[in-house]
Amino acid sequence: MSAPAVTITGHRGLQHEEPLIFERDSPGMTGVDLPEPAPVNDRLGGLGRQGRIGLPGLSEPEVVRHYLRLSQKNYAIDAGMYPLGSCTMKHNPRLNEKMARLPGFAGVHPLQPVSTVQGALELIGATGHWLSVLTGMPAVAMSPAAGAHGELTGLMIIRAALEDRGDARKRVLVPESAHGTNPASAAACGYVVESIPANERGRVDLGALKAALGPDVAAFMLTNPNTCGLFESDIIEIAQAVHAAGAFFYCDGANFNAIVGRVRPADLGIDCMHINLHKTFSTPHGGGGPGSGPVVLSAALAPYAPVPYVVSDKNGFRLVESVEESDAKPFGRIKGFHGQVGMFVRALAYMMSLGSDGLRQVAEDAVLNANYLLASLKDTLSVPFEGPCMHEALFDDRFLKDTGVSTLDFAKAMIDEGFHPMTMYFPLVVHGALLMEPTETESKATLDTFIAMVRGLAERAKGGDADYFHGAPRLTPRRRLDETAAARNPILRWSPPAN
Repeated sequence: MSAPAVTITGHRGLQHEEPLIFERDSPGMTGVDLPEPAPVNDRLGGLGRQGRIGLPGLSEPEVVRHYLRLSQKNYAIDAGMYPLGSCTMKHNPRLNEKMARLPGFAGVHPLQPVSTVQGALELIGATGHWLSVLTGMPAVAMSPAAGAHGELTGLMIIRAALEDRGDARKRVLVPESAHGTNPASAAACGYVVESIPANERGRVDLGALKAALGPDVAAFMLTNPNTCGLFESDIIEIAQAVHAAGAFFYCDGANFNAIVGRVRPADLGIDCMHINLHKTFSTPHGGGGPGSGPVVLSAALAPYAPVPYVVSDKNGFRLVESVEESDAKPFGRIKGFHGQVGMFVRALAYMMSLGSDGLRQVAEDAVLNANYLLASLKDTLSVPFEGPCMHEALFDDRFLKDTGVSTLDFAKAMIDEGFHPMTMYFPLVVHGALLMEPTETESKATLDTFIAMVRGLAERAKGGDADYFHGAPRLTPRRRLDETAAARNPILRWSPPAN
């Protein structure tokens, strides 16, 4: 079946239907003029293509204009603010992109001789050194490919350390507000996962945690600042209780941008933490490309870090590629090669550009912006927890009570106002959550515009104009989708018309 065309706003604001690229087909039209290839002997054994492949015929300008018109309907960080909480769409300095595209990095191959990739290996080592200094941890595993991959790596390291001391522990404790990848990673490692509730302040219930600790607990996994945008104020006591029980303290570093340069996780008693380079250190999260999730480790866990890892001596840099080569006790290999080098380039360029004082300011500005948002909206929206926040401001849906407007409706109306919606319905511990993270890169002027927009929508909802919200968005190429019905339908497959 044919998918519907997309409505495009053209000259003078008039809307017209943008046909699909196949619907624009002009048989015989082409954007290139290539000579007929000379006959060759192939090895397809008669299985070569017998007819046209079905590509539409268009001139080069027609192709360019079609995709440009479609691209102009995309929302992007270059077009406006992303107030998404928890998974931040940060500003990504173009300098970092330029560095990642340097031929010596962009063209490197993991199977090249070590003598030809000395610069890349030095860069991996330098990036790891920065992460060690910023976290206070003595070791770092650079190969994990993303945050969740880093979590899995960290738990495998913990499991290896426990097995090495003959300690067969079976439980991992996870706060109920945690990212879903935390319990998933623990379960993937064969652990039984137990949820720890939050207290009325949005932090871990310390009493419930202490009651759950025992000789069969392998680790406690904590996100700090947590997914409610709050600093875990009992974290030192939490670390002491976890260590007293013989367990390891794992930290989800997804929100490290709120404390980078201000707090060293090692000083909080943390044994293991993954860092989302693609979130904290400039690479744009959500762009569809690779992430990177290095894991920093305490001295107790450092020997069990996976191979490969970079070492250096008077002859230069090399990789320890196998368990047999290592003088430590690596649990094995977590990834085929040596990590996401393009992400390492971006992260190192970001850290070196800012320096230690600049990274500290990143955290300070992120927290300042979020608290400005919280202070400006708490009299209009409803706040689930008292006190200041860290890097993101969390609201619930009580301000929408009896209006007939849901969090989803509110988010759809934001699209018509020119803003990407905030994170909705997460964390799950808050009903109808609206989680907003301005990041450190948005100006006060941008925040003031955003605040005015949110206040205006809130007042409109409270004024009884529910129909406006139920019909939003009205100004987008696709109007409100019936998401409930779509969830019930089978996947629709579309293919170009046969020739």
